[in-house]
Amino acid sequence: MPIRMATAHSGRLRRPRVGLLAVQGAALLVAAAFLIIAIAGFAPGLTHRAELFGVFKVSMLHNLLHLAFGVIGLLLALTFARARAYLIGGGLFYLGLWIYGLIVDADGPRDILPLNNADNWLHLSIGVVMTVLGLTLAGSRVPTGADGEPLLAAED
Repeated sequence: MPIRMATAHSGRLRRPRVGLLAVQGAALLVAAAFLIIAIAGFAPGLTHRAELFGVFKVSMLHNLLHLAFGVIGLLLALTFARARAYLIGGGLFYLGLWIYGLIVDADGPRDILPLNNADNWLHLSIGVVMTVLGLTLAGSRVPTGADGEPLLAAED
C-alpha cells in the first residue's frame, strides 16, 4: 500500500509527523538516566562517605562527568546520526573506563576517578548496553508501523 502524503494549502507536500526513532528514544532514556545519577551523586542523603547508595564511589569530577554525559545525550538525541553516535561512542567510552578501572591502582596517583569493583561492573554494563542499543536500534532510518509498513518514504 503506497504512502500518501498530504498537501498543504500552499501545494507543497507535507510529510506525516512521526515521533522519535528508536535510537533517539534510547539516547534520551540513557541521557535522562545519567542526569538522574548526577543529581543523586550531589544529594547528601543518597551519598554517604563518598559512596552513592553506599556502593559506588563518587567524586565531584565523577558527578560532573555524569552530568555532562546527560546534557550531551539530550542534545545529540535530536537526530538519528547523532543519537547513534552518542550511544556507540558513549558505550565505547564506558568500556574504556571499565578497562581503566581494572588496571589502575585504586590508591595510586593515576586514580583520578575514584572507582571500586562495583563501579567497574557498572561501567562494563553501561558500555555494553549503550553500544548494543546504538548498533541494534539504528538498523533503519525509516520508522515502521506495527505490521512493518514504512511510515515515511525512504530517503535516497
